[in-house]
Amino acid sequence: MPGGIAAVVVAAGRGVRAAGIVPKQYRFVRGAPVIRHALSVFVDHPEIDFVQPVIHRDDAAAFAEATAGLKLRPAVFGGATRQNSVRSGLEAIEKEQPRIVLVHDAARPFTSPALISDAIAAGAGGAAIPGLALTDTIKEVDAAGRIVDTLDRGRLRAVQTPQAFLYDRLLAAHRRAFTAGRDDFTDDAALAEWAGIAVTVFAGEAGNMKLTTEEDFARVMAADWAALADVRTATGYDVHAFADGDHVWLGGVRIPHTRALSGHSDADVALHAVVDAILGALADGDIGAHFPPTDPQWRGAPSVKFLAFAVERVRQRGGRIAHLDITIVCEEPRIGSHRDAMRSRIAEIVGIGIDRVAVKATTNEKLGFIGRHEGIAALATATIRLPAGAP
Repeated sequence: MPGGIAAVVVAAGRGVRAAGIVPKQYRFVRGAPVIRHALSVFVDHPEIDFVQPVIHRDDAAAFAEATAGLKLRPAVFGGATRQNSVRSGLEAIEKEQPRIVLVHDAARPFTSPALISDAIAAGAGGAAIPGLALTDTIKEVDAAGRIVDTLDRGRLRAVQTPQAFLYDRLLAAHRRAFTAGRDDFTDDAALAEWAGIAVTVFAGEAGNMKLTTEEDFARVMAADWAALADVRTATGYDVHAFADGDHVWLGGVRIPHTRALSGHSDADVALHAVVDAILGALADGDIGAHFPPTDPQWRGAPSVKFLAFAVERVRQRGGRIAHLDITIVCEEPRIGSHRDAMRSRIAEIVGIGIDRVAVKATTNEKLGFIGRHEGIAALATATIRLPAGAP
């Protein structure tokens, strides 16, 4: 809106310095993708009128999934450099003509509402960035590694985002740099300085860290796990009989088969066992209490909804799921070729690494109802961690 306050959140990078099979902004920390944390704090902030995401063109599907339910402007695609991506975001909101724009890196997911308020207040003066005073002595060295100078750390700051600017000035500076063939500025403050805009520094936050390397992710994860000192483990069990059909659902994966499993929902016996294990660790009833088979709304329902519900119950208590172990007991179908697909699907729903999901399979040695090919059973063990002193 004219005269409003906008946030441009840049998430178009590839995150090559952080290991992983997905860009770092789509990795999970503290129960949600990095990018969701980074965007949510702006979406929920009472002073921000709208949020403009900038993403890589290959990430459209991942972005849609990671940000489902957030009130955002349609994402625009970034360029080859961060500077080009920011310009794309600024130009996407030109019709709205906001008075102030905040530019933020999606790799900083722990920005506080207070820091955003400080940025808005400081940015009203023209241009302002958050910065931290340095505690280490800083040396300037030459190409051979020899010390050239010892810098006065009292005059130095480690800068962060969000960086705040009067919108029209920043957009004009970006267009001027583009015309001049300059696309090498590493942050918007440097570009503003080049354009002759005075930039002030206000106090940043130590917790507003940027996730750049695998070590950064490891530090966050270690701190999170250390705070979740209440470790709980529980088991779940379920069984479903075979019925007419041409496929079964197991572990969230559709497996072609000569028969189906009978049940009020999709009869995913593996996920039902997992849900009961998670609820058991919370001492929060069982799947039948939350999704009674007498309720018609659950007829044919996908069991991934039940698992998502159980995961959310853990999150509501401030906890995390640490590990899931599932054993499927059946004579048919063969599970081996579907094992990793199940692990991947469950990990995706739960928001944990695939290395924290185990899926095993065994027969019943032709004994009992399973041995007679009448149905499938599943057992699951869930380990969860809650904050110390949690109810």
